[in-house]
Amino acid sequence: MEKLTYHMSIILFSDQKCFGPGPMKLLRGVEKTGSLHQSADELGMAYSKAWKIIKEMENSLGFPLLLRKAGGAHGGGSSITPKGKIFLEKYEELVNSIEKFGTEIFQKIFDEKFFEEINK
Repeated sequence: MEKLTYHMSIILFSDQKCFGPGPMKLLRGVEKTGSLHQSADELGMAYSKAWKIIKEMENSLGFPLLLRKAGGAHGGGSSITPKGKIFLEKYEELVNSIEKFGTEIFQKIFDEKFFEEINK
């Protein structure tokens, strides 16, 4: 038997799905590029879909995630709001904590003893 691994995806809900790995990547992309449009492009997502995701998250969470600067001669852009940064950091803290705990449990349950028993 090849080595087993696992994968978890942490999704937050209010009255509906409001945040998960995809939106996290979208916001981290905005942080990196200064642009929702560019972040969406890098994820292979239409700008209109990215905009819709941001608006739905903001409505569910009750606070803005992005500051938007309209285009013009010097171009526009987006940045994460202070509340958005705190939220993103807390989400990543939750994911890292759950993954650490999950890895410990996974290794405990699927240890060498398990494989010895299953291969008898």
